[in-house]
Amino acid sequence: MKSIELINVSKKIGRKKILNNITIALDKGNIYGFFGRNGSGKTMLFRAICGLLKPTSGQIIINEKILHQDISFPDSLGVIIESPGFWNYYTGFENLKVLASIKNQITDLDIKQAITRVGLDPEDNSTYSKYSLGMKQRLAIAQAIMEKPDILVLDEPTNSLDENGVQLVRKILMEERARGATILIATHNKEDLIILSDINYHVNDGTVSLFQKNL
Repeated sequence: MKSIELINVSKKIGRKKILNNITIALDKGNIYGFFGRNGSGKTMLFRAICGLLKPTSGQIIINEKILHQDISFPDSLGVIIESPGFWNYYTGFENLKVLASIKNQITDLDIKQAITRVGLDPEDNSTYSKYSLGMKQRLAIAQAIMEKPDILVLDEPTNSLDENGVQLVRKILMEERARGATILIATHNKEDLIILSDINYHVNDGTVSLFQKNL
């Protein structure tokens, strides 16, 4: 079953084409890896799929609904793109509780389980400002997975993590795939792509091409 379809998607900003006639179809329950140099268009592609960037032309279809026509944003989405906007003076749990209140779909217990799952303590009273970079990244993963979304879009999900954190996040992503989620990851860590992804894509100058598993 197709979860995400892009049909001839292009995006121009001024005279520069940052996405160039992209057509791909992503099935439910797979992990898709996207790699390319900085400025290749990976983040812009992810922003477009999340509804944060409207294409100049083409269509993006999420679970058979046309983005910016039938829906403004994907209905069930967990995302990390660039730096999450957490509040420095809230604890990790308080930050996630505020975000969870937007849809009001999950309980405090669900939030605490997500925090525990990424290796943090839901009862920790430290504010976000006191978190290390690795702890901040773990909390970002927790907010992405806490509502058990159909689609996960993760830009550099293992960034700033130590080896234990990297292994934990890989385990979580494999569990989310087994749950049936469609997962998109962009990473500079080719080992992530080799270990995790079912299908890899190379992003270059706003174009997307299929790439072999052995990177």
